[in-house]
Amino acid sequence: MTIRIISFGYGHGATPTADLVFDLRALLRNPFHNPELKHRTGLDQEVYDHVLATAGAERLAVNAVATALALAADTGADVTIAWGCTGGRHRSVGLARASYELLRAAGAEATIEHRDVDRDLLPAGLHNRARHTEPWDSDDMLLVDLDGDRGGPLPDDIA
Repeated sequence: MTIRIISFGYGHGATPTADLVFDLRALLRNPFHNPELKHRTGLDQEVYDHVLATAGAERLAVNAVATALALAADTGADVTIAWGCTGGRHRSVGLARASYELLRAAGAEATIEHRDVDRDLLPAGLHNRARHTEPWDSDDMLLVDLDGDRGGPLPDDIA
């Protein structure tokens, strides 16, 4: 069984197909806003250290790896973890890299792909997602039916 890890940017296309998808846009500090790190990537040690120094980042990587390993053991199937941030160059790459290193240290078979790490930086306005918004406060939140059809906006009584 192999754990496949993908980093990607939401601003560069559709979310990859994965068993576990983590949206880091509101959770972790964004190196894009640091002029010394903006033009680097999570493959650079300074960015990697910056991302992992963010509160909760290491715990998230450890828990994602533990969940993926448990799923692989329980199902006997390969498991894919996808880490997404705005541009796919900083946070997602850092967490993908941390996950891969944890898996390899545990002796697990793992692969890693950084889908958007070499893409151009996205405009600054795309990097300003509000932090910690409640899902029911979002006008763009949609319900998804179990059969995959898109629903309408969340009902007013969701809270």
